[in-house]
Amino acid sequence: MAYPEMLLIPMREDLARFGVEETRTPEQVDQMLAPGSGTVMMVTNSVCGCAAGKARPAIGMALQHTVRPEKAASVFAGGDVEAVAHLRSKYLADYPVSSPSVAIFQDGKPVYHMHRMQIESSTAAQVAAELKTAFDKYCGVSR
Repeated sequence: MAYPEMLLIPMREDLARFGVEETRTPEQVDQMLAPGSGTVMMVTNSVCGCAAGKARPAIGMALQHTVRPEKAASVFAGGDVEAVAHLRSKYLADYPVSSPSVAIFQDGKPVYHMHRMQIESSTAAQVAAELKTAFDKYCGVSR
């Protein structure tokens, strides 16, 4: 069951203002993570407090880093129900279900995953620092 869209709009906008593109359908997820798609950070957004106070601010901080993914995208748990299920079953089947979470893909294959437990037990600055380290390791695109 999905949350009312009116509730989700400001939480969606939190990531959109950082340039994170929404993938709201399974087809959009597949397009974003298609072979040859390069390096993509995929955020599973959430209504929970750790998404609001830690994950979304951390993503904004991390995306200011000089090395970052070629693309940044999101799905919204409790909002983009089919897209989230598709992402989890097709692309993240080897990882425990988590929202919020952050995954980095190279040409559609996951190379990094940050679970909710890592987000909950950290500050936004610590999450951002961890993401910057992952960007340095997996992205290699300086801007």
